[in-house]
Amino acid sequence: MNPAKNKICLWYERDAEEAARFYADTFPDSSVGAVFRAPGESPSGHEGDVLTVEFTVMGIPCIGLNGGPMFKQSEAFSFQVATADQAETDRYWNAIVGNGGQESACGWCKDRWGLSWQITPIALMQAISDPDPVAARRAFDAMMQMAKIDIAAIEAALRG
Repeated sequence: MNPAKNKICLWYERDAEEAARFYADTFPDSSVGAVFRAPGESPSGHEGDVLTVEFTVMGIPCIGLNGGPMFKQSEAFSFQVATADQAETDRYWNAIVGNGGQESACGWCKDRWGLSWQITPIALMQAISDPDPVAARRAFDAMMQMAKIDIAAIEAALRG
């Protein structure tokens, strides 16, 4: 297998390997690859500490960098996960929030390492792009009141 020519590099304070293993256990088509250890002392760690870890999240190649406390995750970057139904939406949401993460609004949440996730049901995207602008607006307004997306409530708002 040829290595990916482009990977998403995610900065962690010190838990890149733990995060990668959580993602691999939580999402399909996800895995942990090579773990590289620091060959010497660095400003953010000691010889032998995990420096980087290669991993895949739902088919997207990533590298986790244990870079220390200098930079933090922000909502400027997020993974958007399209879900097929409420059970899948609940499973991913509950895994992230239930593992030390936190809820946000409109289907957004953060994992315990501060990385943002959008758990987005396909039904929501269809509803807010409905050809009837009034129906789309009702679905959008319903979404704006939610943390985790409730597909039944979105569909009810769409119908009026």
